Amino acid sequence: MSDLALWGLFVAVGVGTFAMRLSFIELYGQLRIPPLVSRALAYVPASVLAALVLPAVMYPDGHGDFVLANAQIPAAIIAAAVAWKTRNTLLTLAVGMGALWSFKWMLG
Repeated sequence: MSDLALWGLFVAVGVGTFAMRLSFIELYGQLRIPPLVSRALAYVPASVLAALVLPAVMYPDGHGDFVLANAQIPAAIIAAAVAWKTRNTLLTLAVGMGALWSFKWMLG
């Protein structure tokens, strides 16, 4: 692929992405969102966060080898329990990182 075609592709993808995002902003006040869709959209941030975090926890090296000696799995479970119980972001981060460092130190 030539440089000109590659840059054309970049510009086309950028314009398409901008148009999609702008359409939601511009049409927000004009369209009526059904209550079912509105309730479903409330779960989008949590599902996106889970989709980003879970693969990084399960496969820390970025490939498909699931190992039982992965210190990130129990640390993530502990952090999730703290988040669920306290709803405190800073405490969750502190306990989760402390658990991760402790498990990594124990696994050597």
